[in-house]
Amino acid sequence: MSAPEILNGTDPRILLVCDHASNTVPGDIDLGIAPDLLLKHIAIDIGAGPLTRALSEQLGAPAILATVSRLVIDLHRQPDHPRLTPETSDGHLVPGNMNVDRHARIARFHAPYHRALAAEIARHRPQLIASIHSFTPRLEDGGTDRPWQIGILSNRDRRAADAIIPLLEARGIVTGDNEPYSGRLLNATLNRHAEAAGIPSVAIEVRNDLIADQYGVAHWRDILGQILLDLRNSLAQGRPVAP
Repeated sequence: MSAPEILNGTDPRILLVCDHASNTVPGDIDLGIAPDLLLKHIAIDIGAGPLTRALSEQLGAPAILATVSRLVIDLHRQPDHPRLTPETSDGHLVPGNMNVDRHARIARFHAPYHRALAAEIARHRPQLIASIHSFTPRLEDGGTDRPWQIGILSNRDRRAADAIIPLLEARGIVTGDNEPYSGRLLNATLNRHAEAAGIPSVAIEVRNDLIADQYGVAHWRDILGQILLDLRNSLAQGRPVAP
């Protein structure tokens, strides 16, 4: 069993989640890939882990972060998803995942992560859950340039998304609404732990070239920290947020 990284925080009204914070591959797992692929976005959401920790420190918010690469198992997928243990990613083969024992990987990595999330929510029932991710400026395996600085992803519960997008746009931030992909299709963690429990939530995707170093992380921490506070307060009071 592999435990997630848990930051306890002092103010549990916001819970931060980072499903793709790590590029760690345990020593007993051989993915059959070149080591340099672990530095790419296919292995880790570049900058998302440092940004989550920085926001946790600034807000005093608890946070739960993955401690295993999504090439080992994607914690942001349902257990029955065909790409839970990906055999390819952005044009790269992952031969070590062919014919893998998915049930063993779920028991070792996926289940403990989601149990920790469920336990934190049961203890404190946050007013807002924010999932922190990053995305590439362009896919390696084809695709077009992605002009957004931030993407806001949501499924059916649009309370947080509809409130945060105007706040970002008011700062001149190029913001995608369910871009560069849709939360209607890829929102597994928040669907399970937030939307199913009636808790407002939002997935925040920052373009990874903007948070690839400590200066970028600090810049976006300052922007998103205040916006998350404003968003939490407005949701708690049931009123719209003025940009």
